Amino acid sequence: MSDVTYYVALPFTTDEDGSVIAGTAEECQTSSGALRRAEMMSHIAGHIGAIAFSRSGDPLTGEFGDAKLLRRFGNVPEDLSAL
Repeated sequence: MSDVTYYVALPFTTDEDGSVIAGTAEECQTSSGALRRAEMMSHIAGHIGAIAFSRSGDPLTGEFGDAKLLRRFGNVPEDLSAL
């Protein structure tokens, strides 16, 4: 099977200590859909921001490349690797 690209919007909140927490990711049909959804998520009460990203790979083998950030909205940390 050929590679498939998934587009995702992911919101962020903070816990009681102020640590950033990733929310529930939402898969979108297109990159523009992920961008719109992430922007909307960034404005929801309690959210500090959101990102839109894509990830490509082969779902049959489970081999996927690194996620590619499309855009960040709001107050999202630059380094997301620790989350």
